Amino acid sequence: MNIAFLFYDQMTALDAIGPHEILSRIPGASVFRVARQKGPIRTDSELLLTADHSLTDVRKADLLLIPGGGNATTLSDHPDILEWVRSIHATTTWTTSVCTGSLILGAAGILSGHRATSHWVTVDLLSKWNALPTRERIVEDGKIITAAGVSAGIDMALYLTAKIAGEPVAHSLQLGIEYDPDPPFDVGSPDKADPILREALRKRLLARFTY
Repeated sequence: MNIAFLFYDQMTALDAIGPHEILSRIPGASVFRVARQKGPIRTDSELLLTADHSLTDVRKADLLLIPGGGNATTLSDHPDILEWVRSIHATTTWTTSVCTGSLILGAAGILSGHRATSHWVTVDLLSKWNALPTRERIVEDGKIITAAGVSAGIDMALYLTAKIAGEPVAHSLQLGIEYDPDPPFDVGSPDKADPILREALRKRLLARFTY
């Protein structure tokens, strides 16, 4: 099982790190962290990650994961990245994204006619690329699986693990990372949050996007 993660500057770290923690532990998995050029990648929280491979190093994968970031739509300005995403998608068993990573899949032309999700602030933008925006935490349409905002990537990774390696393996990995969410505040969904808080946050987050 060859798994490719696309890394790019100003990506959101948890979009990749959460799923990486799980998917990298699937028996037989080999993980490739790929960027335009190999080397350090600075995330939107200033955390430095390392891409071990350049785009030209990786030509196929069984599973592709695209993380999101505040600048996800600016990857439209890098046709080499979008072409790489398209070429890898042609080889995959599963093509996946977390949060605004689905906007990158959209820009690559992969989501046209497909149901998909994204962060709650940006999910409606998917229609720009003829996707069918769906406000669910995990959306599976054929071999494409998209996850909603940031933390949903962990759920998606466990869901994928069950499909790839079976539920006992997924259960073991979930227990191993002690993933048993019990947040201190019940405001993790826009449907639960105070409307004033929700709209203020929506405006701040939308200001980060170019579309």
